[in-house]
Amino acid sequence: MKKVNLTTALLIGASVAVLSTGAVAGPNSQLKIAEGASAKVQEQFEGWLAGDKVRGRKDKCYGIALAGENDCKAGAGTSCEGTSTSDFQANAWTYAPKGVCESIVTPSGTGSLEG
Repeated sequence: MKKVNLTTALLIGASVAVLSTGAVAGPNSQLKIAEGASAKVQEQFEGWLAGDKVRGRKDKCYGIALAGENDCKAGAGTSCEGTSTSDFQANAWTYAPKGVCESIVTPSGTGSLEG
């Protein structure tokens, strides 16, 4: 059996973590775009709703995910991804295309860049 040193093991673990991170949660059917949003924002939003993966620059958009469908940060007692306990939980975020977040409208209000 070959011995692996701690540094190598940590580097491998960090590499796997970086490669596996990304926008996991996506939009849901209850999200709408605000009236008056620019054509660019509308286009990005529509593409995202249609299933385009969020690539490149993105925002952590708070308050837009359904329960259990957040990308991360869902308050005390939660570990991270998929741990929000209510729809549109204000302290749980999901990646959204850069510049779109604050134009997203939910049944509970609008998306926010702060949780």
